[in-house]
Amino acid sequence: MPPIVTSAEIGRPAAEVFACATDPARFKEWQKGVVDGHMDGPADGAQTPAVGARCVTTRRIGGASRPSTSELVHIDPPRAWGVRGTDGPIRAAVDVLVEPVTGSRSRLTISVDFTGYGIGKILVPLMVRREARKEMPDNIAALKRLIEEG
Repeated sequence: MPPIVTSAEIGRPAAEVFACATDPARFKEWQKGVVDGHMDGPADGAQTPAVGARCVTTRRIGGASRPSTSELVHIDPPRAWGVRGTDGPIRAAVDVLVEPVTGSRSRLTISVDFTGYGIGKILVPLMVRREARKEMPDNIAALKRLIEEG
């Protein structure tokens, strides 16, 4: 199955869009179900995460908080960022692309795909992809509002 891809044009420069869209501490402000997030691991002196850093996101699922860890596999600020899940029965692959449209407008594209392990092999096609397909437009709209309202 192809990844789930959602895009939006945002009335802010690429650096601002990238900073907000790739900061796990801010995921709870725009992603449904996220209650916490942070980066662990390699960073340069400016605290920019580096390839190999871990992105830990906690989501509220079925009444319980469930953390999941992803590894940062590529980063090219303020243009591209990607993580791959490393634990749990459902592992997400997320790629963020920010393209300048003008000096003050950017196009944000987020691509999400899932791989199931164990029970996740059943859940990904039955529930996870369908829920993600429904949530992604709302999440992107919430992120657009968050960034534009500053």
